[in-house]
Amino acid sequence: MIGPIRWRWNGSNLLRPLLLLLIVAGTALAHEFWLLPPRFFVAAGSSQNLHVFVGEDFKGERWAGKSARLTRLVQYTATDSTDLTAAATRTDTLQTTIAFPKPGLQLVALTTTNAFIELTGEKFTAYLQEDGLENVLALRRQRGETNKPGREAYRRCAKTLLLAGSVTTRDSTFARPTRQPLELIPEQNPYALKAGAALTVRVLYEGKPLPRALVQVWQRGAPGQTITRRTKLYTNQSGRVLFQLSAPGSYMVSTVCMVPATDRKTADWQSTWATFTFGFAPQRGF
Repeated sequence: MIGPIRWRWNGSNLLRPLLLLLIVAGTALAHEFWLLPPRFFVAAGSSQNLHVFVGEDFKGERWAGKSARLTRLVQYTATDSTDLTAAATRTDTLQTTIAFPKPGLQLVALTTTNAFIELTGEKFTAYLQEDGLENVLALRRQRGETNKPGREAYRRCAKTLLLAGSVTTRDSTFARPTRQPLELIPEQNPYALKAGAALTVRVLYEGKPLPRALVQVWQRGAPGQTITRRTKLYTNQSGRVLFQLSAPGSYMVSTVCMVPATDRKTADWQSTWATFTFGFAPQRGF
């Protein structure tokens, strides 16, 4: 993280371009992008503003992206779906206030357009290693591009699951497909599980299972607890991972898929990032 930078005004203010460059670089390298409601457990008939965050370690900062970056914002329930894209993009500032008129699970999916980044060969290699993108590393070696800059187009897919009122065993909203390019789909309802139970999540890229993908699970404790835990897993051949819900709190599951870009005029690689957030309170005590 970049610390505070101070300079003395000298008329020409030559350090300002350097400062802006550092800020942009720091923001670009903050990978995870997620939806986080003030409360995962809400009352039917209420509404709240979903916060969009970008950063690392499930902490991050509020995303400063404009509404033009949004391609889809959809809310799903057991019986229907509501496309909120038009309402969310009426002004330059993204509007993410969501109403929960009916009881039950509420799934919200947000997808962005592409943004672009270019890193030196060394930094791009380190970045690929950190995020488990071994297939891209191997292809760059095969192409003789290891030392060349990495030019990347990246887009974001974020989902969050909330519960309005009480949970019911027949509500399958949690497993509804949202047609995002990269999607994390839980195969059990996390709001119906007990402490210590296992949750299976399937990763789909363009609607097909994604094997051998790095999946990271982040768990933040109940309010008053500052500890954040991370678990790294890899999907099996059917695109599935399984992990334990060990304690109450907020959970985020994240993954990324990178493939060669179809048009290399602006970027060599297309990456898609996905996150899924939910709350877990087996005793509803937090």
